[in-house]
Amino acid sequence: MPQLELDGAALTYDDEGPRDAVDVPLVFVHGWTANRHRWDHQTAHFSGRRRVIRLDLRGHGDSTGAGVRTVAELAEDVLALLDHLEVERFVLVGHSMGGMIAQTIALAHPARVERMVLVNSIGRMTYSRGRGLLMAASTLVPFKLFVAANIQRAFAPGYPREEIREHVRASAGTPREVVMTLYGAMRAFDVLDRAGEIRVPTLMVHGYHDVQLPVGQMLRMAKAYPDAEVRILDAGHELPLERPAELTAALERFVTVKP
Repeated sequence: MPQLELDGAALTYDDEGPRDAVDVPLVFVHGWTANRHRWDHQTAHFSGRRRVIRLDLRGHGDSTGAGVRTVAELAEDVLALLDHLEVERFVLVGHSMGGMIAQTIALAHPARVERMVLVNSIGRMTYSRGRGLLMAASTLVPFKLFVAANIQRAFAPGYPREEIREHVRASAGTPREVVMTLYGAMRAFDVLDRAGEIRVPTLMVHGYHDVQLPVGQMLRMAKAYPDAEVRILDAGHELPLERPAELTAALERFVTVKP
């Protein structure tokens, strides 16, 4: 597994597919407590004919390091990796927190982003008073229970319980400092008022049953985008796991260059 040493961290990444492909590379960014393998289905599908890059964010998966306090700092890590790989222009695909990272990059470096796909992501986390109190209280429970509560509710009803337990165990392996710090970073993330500045073609794919980042919040963001398409799938917050083939098909339609 190749790694990039960066500011006290070692970022593990995969760089697959032909370097001489006509289309620009696809760059996949996972979400909170996840890892680059969220994108296994999409990587297998696309890497036969175009370059595909995915990474484990700092402190996640096979990457080491901590210390990042904001989504913008995670975006800097992603850009540092792309600069290291000499990738100037790309299609960004981000899930959940990864979509927040993608929006941050698109705002700061619009010329580098050819297209963007936001999967179960939003531009501002908005809570009702009741949900805000519930989320605040959840940080007071033991760490493993906090992680389990958040991951379990990410899946739509009917998703296999044993698979959910596996994802809970994997997420709980993320260092506590990373989990809690980035939980706060997501709650503080807010670019909704700047959504109109993001003029790259954007696909927003969301799960109808997403209670982590409700679909209504995504639709509010979509209204502000000058060039956005929306797809709603029968799933919860974990579309890359719950509906991998459907997500890949949606990506295929959006990123394939038409003659």
